Amino acid sequence: MAALADYQSTLMQHAMEIGALKFGSFTLKSGRISPYFFNASLLSSGPILAVLSSAYAGTIVDALNSAESPLPTFDILFGPAYKGIPFAATTALVLHTQHNLGVGLAYDRKEAKDHGEGGMMVGVPVAGKKVVILDDVMTSGKACRGAIDIVVKHGGEVIGVVQCLDREEVGQDGVSSTVAEIEGLVGKGRVKSILKMRDLIAWLETSGMTEELEAMKSYWDQYGLK
Repeated sequence: MAALADYQSTLMQHAMEIGALKFGSFTLKSGRISPYFFNASLLSSGPILAVLSSAYAGTIVDALNSAESPLPTFDILFGPAYKGIPFAATTALVLHTQHNLGVGLAYDRKEAKDHGEGGMMVGVPVAGKKVVILDDVMTSGKACRGAIDIVVKHGGEVIGVVQCLDREEVGQDGVSSTVAEIEGLVGKGRVKSILKMRDLIAWLETSGMTEELEAMKSYWDQYGLK
């Protein structure tokens, strides 16, 4: 496995400290018993948002410069309501201040507003623009598909998705993955992740957490993408 970037290790360490990343035994909606759980809702303080947005920004910049499967240049970061809104806002700020990359910010409402600017969308208009969606953890992909539909409905072109964690699991059919399904909508190789399950395994290997490492490897053997 490839060496972890600094922003990956930093995010995992801080996520564990606040309980957003836990190792143990957790029953998922799919019914699978997972040896780890990631709760993005807990990434809600200034310090952890600074770490998270730096990791999102680093992933985006690495993807833009990738020789293998580059992310196309884009105009707008879209943060799906509600968790995606602060993630996209802080990431747009870090892209500007740390990477000299200026992009717009847009997000949606759960319910349309009938006064003021009105409508379902807030921020920079996406019509005619290339858009990257920020996601937290893609399980079934339902939320991500909904975000893609909203952007397309308002005239934007989704050219990529950047998620916090890719669980790298096969679907219920034992073959396909949610990421592959979403890439069918936005383009092959255009779903990027700060962290993948294999990164968690690599981090555990260097952290001396033997019991957690064995449980993760066993889960990978059963459900991981090969």
